[in-house]
Amino acid sequence: MPVPSRFRRRTAVALLAASLAALSPTAVATTTPPGPHTDTRLQQQLQDLVDAPGGPPGVIAVLRDGRNSRVLRAGVADLDTGRRPAPHDHMRIASTAKAFSGAVALSLVDRNTLDLDDTLGERLPHLPKAWHAVTLRQLLHHTSGLPDYSRSAGFLKIVLADPRHRFDSRKLLDFAAGEPLRFEPGSRYEYSNSDNIAVALMAEAATHIPYEQLLHKLVYRPLGLRDTSLPQGYRMPKPYLHGYDVTPPDPPEDVSEVLGMSGVWASGGIVSTPSDMTRFIRGYAEGRLYGPQVVEQQRDWIPGNSEPKGPGRNDAGLAIFRYTTRCGVVLGHTGNTLGYTQLIAATPDGQRSLTFSVTTQINQAQKPDLLRRMRAVQENLVCALLRHRS
Repeated sequence: MPVPSRFRRRTAVALLAASLAALSPTAVATTTPPGPHTDTRLQQQLQDLVDAPGGPPGVIAVLRDGRNSRVLRAGVADLDTGRRPAPHDHMRIASTAKAFSGAVALSLVDRNTLDLDDTLGERLPHLPKAWHAVTLRQLLHHTSGLPDYSRSAGFLKIVLADPRHRFDSRKLLDFAAGEPLRFEPGSRYEYSNSDNIAVALMAEAATHIPYEQLLHKLVYRPLGLRDTSLPQGYRMPKPYLHGYDVTPPDPPEDVSEVLGMSGVWASGGIVSTPSDMTRFIRGYAEGRLYGPQVVEQQRDWIPGNSEPKGPGRNDAGLAIFRYTTRCGVVLGHTGNTLGYTQLIAATPDGQRSLTFSVTTQINQAQKPDLLRRMRAVQENLVCALLRHRS
C-alpha cells in the first residue's frame, strides 16, 4: 500500500513534536471523588475524550489492583468494523519503549555488566569525541546534552520523503554526529530520543548481544510478556488498535501502518498490548528485574517532564518518571507517536497499576487543549486506582 502523500509532512511533524520536551503548566484536574459511581463517571470522561474535537476514535484503560482488573473503554478499535478496544489488542507504545531500554540497562548494571558511570567514550568510542564524557546515568536521566537525532534536518528529510524508509537503527545517532552537545552533561534536563538509542548501543557493546535479544532475555521472559516485540517494519500484528490522524474538519485517517519502526528503534519502536504493558509496568515500577541498590539509584528524582507530560507533577528518574497527583504517587512513563498516545503507571510496590491508551497523537505541540483534558482524566484514573488507600 503506498503511503498517502498528505501524511508525509504530518509524519515528520509528528516525529518532531514527539521529541520536544513538554513545557506546559500542570493542568487543573476535574475532581472525581471516590464512590460507588466512580467507574461510571470515568467511563463518561473517556467517552468525552472520544467526542472532543480532534479526540481519539478509541480509548482503553486497564486498572489492576493485585489480581483484580477493571477495563474501561470508549469508542472503537477500528472505525471500519466498529470493534471495541480490547486488552489483547496490539498497539505502538511510543516512548514508553524508553522504559524498556532502561530495564535492559539497569538489569545489566545489577549484573555488573554495565556501570551507571560508564561513558560513551569507554563503550562506544566511535561516537564523536565531544560526546565521550556522557555517562549511562546521564543518558537514562535525560541530562546528557546529546542532540536529538530525530530533530535533525537529514533525518526529517528522509522521513518526509518516505515514512517507511528502512533505517539502520544502529546508525541513527549519525544524523546528529556533526552537532555539538546542547549543554554540559549533567547540568540540566532535556528529553532526547538520542539518549535511549545510545543506551541500547551501550548494552549491545557490553554484552555483544543484539538489543532485541536482550529485551527477550532481560525483560519479556522475566515479566511474562507474550505479545511484545520490536519490529523494524511498518506492519502491525493482528488484532490491533488502529491509530488515527484526527485533524478536523478532515475525517479520521488510519495511520497505523504509515510509519516504519526502524527510525525510532529503542527510543519508541516497540509494539505491545494493554495486557502486556500492565505486566511490564507492575514489574518495572516495583524493581523486580534488579536489586534494591539499583532501584534506589533509579529513583534519584530531578525535575523533568515525560513527553507528553503525565498526570500531576512530573519528576524524572532513570528511565522512569514520578507522577505526584492529588491522590498519591505513581511511577511510570508516557509516550506519543503518529496515531497513538500512552501512559503506563504503577505504585512503587507494583501492586496497583494503570495502562491508558488512546488512538491518536496528543501532545503540547499539536493538541494542547486536548492534552490538558487527557491529563485530567489520567489523574482521575490514578485517584480511582488509589481510592482504597488512606
